[in-house]
Amino acid sequence: MFKQGSLFKSLPNAQNNEVFDDLIKHPSVRIERIVSHGQCSPDEGWYDQDEHEWVIVLQGEAEITFENEQVIQLKHGDHLNIPAHTKHKVSWTKPETNTVWLAVFYPAEVS
Repeated sequence: MFKQGSLFKSLPNAQNNEVFDDLIKHPSVRIERIVSHGQCSPDEGWYDQDEHEWVIVLQGEAEITFENEQVIQLKHGDHLNIPAHTKHKVSWTKPETNTVWLAVFYPAEVS
């Protein structure tokens, strides 16, 4: 069955909290739309995922900080692949506007 939609039509209100929507969820891949509006990860803790994550910023701007203190800025159209178990966090998203991300999670081990 076909599943059609628009990444930008009817964006959810993310002014108070980031919004995560699974667009595709399959045992070997998950594609997620994330809408941020000035939010960032909590000060304590890091994302430490069992799968690889490829992200692209479709609208807005963001900054990702890694445990080794490397900071990567992402603007409209920029993408980044984050290997599994690479500790990271979203340290900034552009305030007063939506930042729309597309995240693709895929297995670290392919059998």
